[in-house]
Amino acid sequence: MDSMITAAAQALAAGDVLGAMKRVALRGDAPALALRGIALAQLGDFERAKALLKNAHRAFTSREELARARCKLAEGEIALVSRDLSWPEKALEMARQTLERHGDRPNAAHARNLQIRRLLLVGRLEEAETLLAMLDPSPLPPAARASLELTVAGIAVRRLKIQIARAAFARAASAARDADIPALVAEVQNAAHVLDEPAGRRIVHGDERTLYLDEVEALLSSDGLIIDACRFTIRRGSRIVSLAGRPVLFSLARALAEAAPDDLPRGVLLARAFGARHVDESHRARLRVEVGRLRAALEGLVTIEATQDGFVLLPANGADVAVLAPPIDNENGTVLALLADGESWSSSALSIALGISTRTVQRALETLAASGKVESVGNGPARRWISTPAIGFPTTLLLPGPLPSG
Repeated sequence: MDSMITAAAQALAAGDVLGAMKRVALRGDAPALALRGIALAQLGDFERAKALLKNAHRAFTSREELARARCKLAEGEIALVSRDLSWPEKALEMARQTLERHGDRPNAAHARNLQIRRLLLVGRLEEAETLLAMLDPSPLPPAARASLELTVAGIAVRRLKIQIARAAFARAASAARDADIPALVAEVQNAAHVLDEPAGRRIVHGDERTLYLDEVEALLSSDGLIIDACRFTIRRGSRIVSLAGRPVLFSLARALAEAAPDDLPRGVLLARAFGARHVDESHRARLRVEVGRLRAALEGLVTIEATQDGFVLLPANGADVAVLAPPIDNENGTVLALLADGESWSSSALSIALGISTRTVQRALETLAASGKVESVGNGPARRWISTPAIGFPTTLLLPGPLPSG
């Protein structure tokens, strides 16, 4: 590799993007194309960056397997940052294997970190943790080590292991300072703010209190009965009953829990669960059926008794009852949760991350856009969605992936 290419690579590693561009701007050979692509990616011009990296990949000969793998690695990172979740996972794994086979341990470790970050983004936490356990971080330079620690912190936040997350953010900040890249230092600081922002609401007998993530962790670790409106589960200790696919039952459980230890009139229950405005005997009959189903689903956790006016929820052994709700109730909260990361998303990428149909995502985006919560950029296949500057709340508890099991 010639001295100009070496100097450009060193400038990129130090965060001096313009310095790197000056050294390779007029060159058209494969290494220069690759470095220009990486530089443009750091400047946010992802489309031109991807085109340059593809050209560089083609320009390298079949014997230059290592260089081609590094181009694929860069493409994979751009795909992740630009939320192109349709970019093939296998291509990144093949690049990682090539890098490892050629002894490029730092880039092989970085490729593994990208794989973990993608799994984290789409909520596949168990797979992310498995790959993380296989990763040796020792070859990583400071900048990549900061990125890895942010990944560790992200998994810990999703699992509500807040002390582990704080330690990972601290290590990420230290690595970013070692790298001496101001943009990376700022990125770590911004990411760590999630620990110090409101994350949910605790509702007990109609009274609400804002919770931070460490308080959410403490609530879910308590011995009380928790109606979790973020994951649509009823939990106490290690026992968790999911009602995610039974919205009527969950609505009944939440309404009764918010009123406990008092009873809740039948008319209020019908309005909460069925949206009924005018109650007739058919509604009352359906309510009795659904309450019977809820009793069966929560057997051993609660008793639901009929009263003169309605129903009352009585937890087993007199446990405390609390509802854990998102900061703001919104039926499209999971879409907002992903858009809250500040990146631009396509509707197809949101569909992949949430595991729902693209049409469902599009309807949610149209609703959110009408209320001014999100806005679009571009048209057609290039259309991307971003959150408006003042969403007003972090949405960690609505992100894809399970919360801790107790």
